[in-house]
Amino acid sequence: MTTIEPKATQFHGANASAQTYLTSEVITITADASVRVAATVIAEASVGVLVVGSRDAVTGLISERDIVRVVAEGRDLDTTLVGDVASTHLIWVDAGNTISDAAEEMMEDYVRHVLVRGDSGLVGVLSIRDVLDAHIT
Repeated sequence: MTTIEPKATQFHGANASAQTYLTSEVITITADASVRVAATVIAEASVGVLVVGSRDAVTGLISERDIVRVVAEGRDLDTTLVGDVASTHLIWVDAGNTISDAAEEMMEDYVRHVLVRGDSGLVGVLSIRDVLDAHIT
């Protein structure tokens, strides 16, 4: 199973770079995987979102909320595909942006996760929890 790297353990403040707080261990899933498989991966990895596609070719994100929506709609978890329910409205921030910049993007677009771009492409995912850590720890 994938090991998740620990987040920053000391307070760096709201002006710290997004890279200070992001989760650099990106867990991917293919668009043709079932939602049940996605739910299992999310539960086992203790994460809130999976990147659909690959680090080099991100096509979407599937989150806990997306899976809850599938359950609430009564859809079959084994036949509903990740690609059919994943969000394709992707919000990116640069690794050098401040955590406050990232929070502003999240609020403007009403999302809980943003992708973080570095020189080599996707370097990690930043969640609303990461933003809160930056502001209150």
